[in-house]
Amino acid sequence: MKNIANIIRIARPLYGLVGIIAFLIVFGAVLSLVSPIISKFIVDDIVSHLQNKSGNMNNLIFLIALTFIINLLGIIASSLSDRLGDHFAGQIRRFLTEKFYDKVLTLPQSYFDSEVSGKIINQLSRGIFTIQNFINTGTNFILPTILQTVFTIAVLAYYNLTIGFFTFILFPIYLGLSFYSTRRWGKEEEKKNKIEDKLRGRMQEVVGNIKLVKSFTNEKEEYQFVSGNLEESNKIYARQSTTFHIFDFCRNLSLIVIVTIISIIAFINTFQGILTVGSLVLILQLLNQLSRPLFAMSFILTQIQAAESGSKEYFSVLNLPAIEYYESNHFSQQLLIDLTLQFDHVKFKYETSDQVLNDVSFQLNKKEKVALVGHSGAGKSTIVNLLLKFYNPSDGNIYISGKKYKNLSHTFIRKNIGLVFQESELFSSTIKENVKYGTKATDEEVENALKLANAWDFVEKLPKGVDSEVGERGVRLSGGQKQRIQIARAILKDAPVLILDEATSSLDAKSEKEVQVALEHLMEDKLVLIIAHRFSTIQNVNKIMVINDGIIAESGSPQELAARPGIYHDLLQYQIEGNKKLLANFDIY
Repeated sequence: MKNIANIIRIARPLYGLVGIIAFLIVFGAVLSLVSPIISKFIVDDIVSHLQNKSGNMNNLIFLIALTFIINLLGIIASSLSDRLGDHFAGQIRRFLTEKFYDKVLTLPQSYFDSEVSGKIINQLSRGIFTIQNFINTGTNFILPTILQTVFTIAVLAYYNLTIGFFTFILFPIYLGLSFYSTRRWGKEEEKKNKIEDKLRGRMQEVVGNIKLVKSFTNEKEEYQFVSGNLEESNKIYARQSTTFHIFDFCRNLSLIVIVTIISIIAFINTFQGILTVGSLVLILQLLNQLSRPLFAMSFILTQIQAAESGSKEYFSVLNLPAIEYYESNHFSQQLLIDLTLQFDHVKFKYETSDQVLNDVSFQLNKKEKVALVGHSGAGKSTIVNLLLKFYNPSDGNIYISGKKYKNLSHTFIRKNIGLVFQESELFSSTIKENVKYGTKATDEEVENALKLANAWDFVEKLPKGVDSEVGERGVRLSGGQKQRIQIARAILKDAPVLILDEATSSLDAKSEKEVQVALEHLMEDKLVLIIAHRFSTIQNVNKIMVINDGIIAESGSPQELAARPGIYHDLLQYQIEGNKKLLANFDIY
């Protein structure tokens, strides 16, 4: 019941609203139980009048009017509680979503490296659904059910101890069967949840990579993967259904047997004159209402078990340690001038990898243009990840303008770094919203940034210009267009450090040349770090650092490294030879 305790604790900000709803529900439940008691007095008054003409018409009219008033108050209480319940549902949904989303945004990059995005969203949806259902159950059923049960047993025992006893023993029998049934259901539900998380994650990946799926004609295999998992989920559900209906039959059988026993006792006592006809009517009405608290308690147990299993992953995320926090103070927003970066004997490895960086040391000085070169997997992107504080070094220190990274916030560091990704990281909103992302730029500033990034020519030709939507991950734009939108975003941020991760890799030769001119303007007075495989993009850097096997294998100017044997010289020769063969094919070289 650990997760149930978490649910109760997490809803603390809404306790006041829950209290008001609970009061109205309890008030309505009490009124619903008063009506049968009044019916007893009405029936006894009628029988008395029929037998010995001792009935009182005024008293009868008063009781009927009182019944109407009580029923009217019950309707009013029910309407108010339902309206407040709708308000509560909206508030709890918002509260739970915000709490989960806030936690996810503060988790380290390593968490997202090991989780599928579709799975995270599915855990959120299921967690909110089950928690909301449980809290609604708590307000709508638990308090009124307990009250109604106690009241029913007390009234029945008052008129006949034997009837009260049999009513009492019905509850532990019914609840015992319900508890065992829901416990077995919950264990199977956890298995289903794991399958569903995997299934939803895969489906989201397939939709996001639909071009890949179609280009490899793998639609049938993806369909079979989903179908197979659904079949396995249905097998689990079939076991759950079988268990539920077996125990439900036993519950209903116990209810029928005990209600029959109680009815026989009530009829015999009335026949013998021990109970009045009004008392018999009261007992029969209470017996008729008895199924409601029984079913409610069974439903409560089911909701408790569903909440326990359904919210497990939700709380597992909430219980993860938060690494990053939002900051809006003056220091966190401060941009450094004449910034420098330094790696001091830095080592790093991912959780599921061998050592990626081995004792890396270098310093990037203010306004310096430096390129990182090396084979794929050598550690170039890892250095960028460490500079952005997506990860922390396993050993050693990183400094920014002489300040230790570990003593600085993520917000402060990232405010000082602009980045153009190798992949086109765009939202499915408008061009303007993508360009001004993370800033409060004006329309004029957005337009200027697009012009500097050589993107304005194609943007102004779109049907809605900068207000044109780009689709999911920019699917409505070409590769070069998406990359130029990213460059415009980096231009607008205007951070003192600029990282270009294969920033021109998607551009044609003409666009690349034009963007290089724009980048030269952008890179003025900035410390620039370029990751590139195409050496045409790093001709004008001050220094090249060659990464190999997690170390800085070579360092120097492009001219120095090209002139001496080494990794850079070999990589350069490979590209030169490739270009010669290409030109020779067209009789150009």
